[in-house]
Amino acid sequence: MAEEELKGTEESNRIRKYKSVISNRQKLTVILENVHDPHNIGAVVRSCDAVGISEIFIVYSIGSHDSISKKVGKNTSSGARKWIKTHYFTDLQTCFTEVRLRYDKIYGTHLSTDSESLYGLDLTQPLALMFGNEHLGISKEALRLLDGNFIIPQYGMVQSLNISVACAVSLFEAARQREVKNMYDKTFDEQSEAHQTMLDWFVEKHIDYIRKKEK
Repeated sequence: MAEEELKGTEESNRIRKYKSVISNRQKLTVILENVHDPHNIGAVVRSCDAVGISEIFIVYSIGSHDSISKKVGKNTSSGARKWIKTHYFTDLQTCFTEVRLRYDKIYGTHLSTDSESLYGLDLTQPLALMFGNEHLGISKEALRLLDGNFIIPQYGMVQSLNISVACAVSLFEAARQREVKNMYDKTFDEQSEAHQTMLDWFVEKHIDYIRKKEK
């Protein structure tokens, strides 16, 4: 196992930290559609890490992710990006197909007559929350593929939130609901192949970081 490469008290503490984080990873994810501002993406990544998300999905049907992904570094995501797997897509249907292999429901933030309040949704099931472009929102094609729409209740003059703020509010409501059901009160399962695979991946990330510093 990769963890055998780490020696000493400091590294043992690091392994314990990794196991604690992994044990609380949730069946929860985020889909970003045509979100181009690297600062917004970085802020989303930070929120995802904070609530125990292990992967996110980013689809670009408009523009390319190449230049964006290079800009989303440690300054915008505070190092959280390297602990979260990012899956990029250029085709919306392919993205949805991949997400549905892992998650039961996909809800998007969209104001319509059938939109539900965020606070009325069951956010404890395996699910994905989708957020659209900073100006255009979620595309019509994506809306047809969603399992439902939700809105974040607001009480001011301006009924809109920055995408990274909307994502953070939604994720922390999901975390609150999951905390009530003790879904963060877990321990690392030494017999779990998924847990061990993630631990190996964390350790490899750390080792790569050390090697780059030594060059």
